Amino acid sequence: MLEILIAGGWAMVPILICSAVALAIILERFWTLRRKAVIPPELGEQVLTWARTRKLDPQHIDALRQTSPLGELLASALVVRNRPRDVIKERVEDTGRHVMHQLERFLNTLGTIALITPLLGLLGTVFGMIRMFFAVMVSGVGDPLKMAGGIGEALVCTASGLCVAIPAYFFHRYFRGRVTELVIDMEKQVIALTDELTIGSEAVPARAAG
Repeated sequence: MLEILIAGGWAMVPILICSAVALAIILERFWTLRRKAVIPPELGEQVLTWARTRKLDPQHIDALRQTSPLGELLASALVVRNRPRDVIKERVEDTGRHVMHQLERFLNTLGTIALITPLLGLLGTVFGMIRMFFAVMVSGVGDPLKMAGGIGEALVCTASGLCVAIPAYFFHRYFRGRVTELVIDMEKQVIALTDELTIGSEAVPARAAG
């Protein structure tokens, strides 16, 4: 295996670096984007219970903010719970952009790796072909070993670039979809909390006006 990598020439160095970075990102995202880490079970119901019983002291809210991305969103709604619905919605959207950024962390890097590694493989292929042509110019076609070295370098670089790019692209798309799914689930729980905080308070002025 080592001999094959060495045969790929200098272009294998950035390809191997990209493969190591891609593997690290994939493992980190698998750990970070676990459902129970992003959306802890029963957290939404627990916060709804706090809202119904008005157990919304600052200590509860601060602790909630530290639990998870969902907790951060719910806490942002609770902080402005006595404001109109539009204000609550705006605060949640502002916090949601930050949460979304955290959930998508490193995914742009993974997508970039999926894009550039085939190009690095192609670059290595070009240099391998140039090496082969120079060998032909110097020794003619009578030395197949030198020609084989250039062809081998070209093929190894191409194959290595694709072997890194294909999994990187697959997991990039997979994590994008997973983030979208998690965000939709969090939105549902935030909407439920917003309804709990605003529907009752909006009904009181209506009854008073009547």
